[in-house]
Amino acid sequence: MAFDGIMMTMVRREMSDVLIGSRVNQIYQPARDELVFAFRTQDGAKKVLIRLSDAPRVHISACSIENPPVPPMLCMLLRKRLGGARLSDITQPKNERVLCLHFEAVNEIGDREQLRLYIEIMGRYSNAVLTDGEDRVIDTVRRIDFSVSEERVLLPKMPYELPRMQDKLCIEECAPEEIVERIDMLGGDDRAVLNTIQGISPMVARELCFRAADSDMLTQVKALKEMVESGKGEPTLIDKADGSPMDFCFMDVRQYEGALNVRHFDSFSELLDTFFSDRDLLARMKAKSADIGKLLSNTIDRLSRKINLQKAELRKCADREQLRIKGDLLQANLYRIERGASAVTVENFYTEDNAPLTIRLNPTISPAMNAQRFYKEYNKAKTRETMLTEQIEKATEELSYIESVQDELSRCETESELSAIRAELREQGYLKANKGNVKRKDKPLPPIEYTSSDGFRILVGRNNKQNDLLTLKTAQKNDMWLHTKGIHGTHVIICAEGKEISDTAIMEAAQIAAAHSKGRDSAQVPVDYTRVKNVSKPNGALPGKVIYVHYNTVYVKPHTPSR
Repeated sequence: MAFDGIMMTMVRREMSDVLIGSRVNQIYQPARDELVFAFRTQDGAKKVLIRLSDAPRVHISACSIENPPVPPMLCMLLRKRLGGARLSDITQPKNERVLCLHFEAVNEIGDREQLRLYIEIMGRYSNAVLTDGEDRVIDTVRRIDFSVSEERVLLPKMPYELPRMQDKLCIEECAPEEIVERIDMLGGDDRAVLNTIQGISPMVARELCFRAADSDMLTQVKALKEMVESGKGEPTLIDKADGSPMDFCFMDVRQYEGALNVRHFDSFSELLDTFFSDRDLLARMKAKSADIGKLLSNTIDRLSRKINLQKAELRKCADREQLRIKGDLLQANLYRIERGASAVTVENFYTEDNAPLTIRLNPTISPAMNAQRFYKEYNKAKTRETMLTEQIEKATEELSYIESVQDELSRCETESELSAIRAELREQGYLKANKGNVKRKDKPLPPIEYTSSDGFRILVGRNNKQNDLLTLKTAQKNDMWLHTKGIHGTHVIICAEGKEISDTAIMEAAQIAAAHSKGRDSAQVPVDYTRVKNVSKPNGALPGKVIYVHYNTVYVKPHTPSR
């Protein structure tokens, strides 16, 4: 992904045109390595996203990002120092991936002060540093002490130093001939271009070499210099053959020659939002749900091992009838068995031919006690079989429940949905209750709502508790209930509202049910459907568990329409 120095230059100019002169309205920190600044501009509210991990970048964003209920300490500090501050300038040193936002703020006693926010986009070393007017560090997202780096320390009250610059030529400051001379000296290939020009990615280096094959490198360097100086880049997105975004660039990309699809956008902010929106959501939820994911995985492993061990024990109980038979045979032949014998051979009258059967004995006890020993072992095996059957059934139900929660977690899109899953697991005893502070009660989320092509409302549960509420409380008895057959998924309701539900609505709702299930990546998914009146919940069943009768099944391809 090519968020290189020149891409940052294009983004900086775009941000400057829109944001300079505006004031900071609010600051959020959705994740540890993510900041969102909301500005009040003459054209309305604008948001700047600063992401420092998993594809670091900075740009104006129109995406909606859910914020945590309690702001972190750094966020509170930024609000205190930059709340209401005016953005006076945005600078960038020599096409480096460092952006500096200059603010005019007012401190606690009403004095004006100059503050700067340095945003360093440098892969896993990305950082955001707030400094005062003398460029002394106030605080930073990632503090760097002497144990991490002896060359560059980022701690409060320490002077701020820019990252060490690379030994490359800035295309805005150097003549094209000087740049081409160094490229030729280093070999003239794309690696030489990459090691010569400051602020370009490997893809841009390959693109310049590809274009130079039809003209010459000097022409391409002059064109790139003109583009950077004028700020008239071409926001370009490269898609894979399946339509998913693969890369982006600040200039038109021709090197793939039709093998990949190339799209152009009106602004770099729109380009970056399009490329990163889905990826950011997945990364953000993965980070926030890591503890729950680990808990569920460990619980599934534990239950699977437990069930396998119990099934192995149950298989041992299958021969318990032989114990009873041996006890009966010993009891019938007590008069023939000498005390102290270690074995006895008797006729097995349970077989048609009275075949002889040798039974091993404990010579230290009497023949009668040997018979009673076999009866006791038989009764133990019988009791063990009954208990193991019940325990396996309960463990299997619990495993199915945990797997359903794991499926919900994989479909989680918001912090509220994640909080609902945490609350459900806490109620079921899988997570410990919070102690010492009263957790605010979140407002229950409504079910996801779609509309079929012929106008029927389709409601989709977000989690097990909402599935129960939707199916057993909200839905009417003549509404249609859908669920994937034998596959973990959510409950789906088609609201009849006094009308006869169409086959079209059923098929579309079945596609939605398949898309909101564990089988969403399959080509064909079986989905059962029946009237809500045919669905019931067994007494004592875990959340989301229901039984249903009088149903039909359709096979559909998973598909989620726009809401």
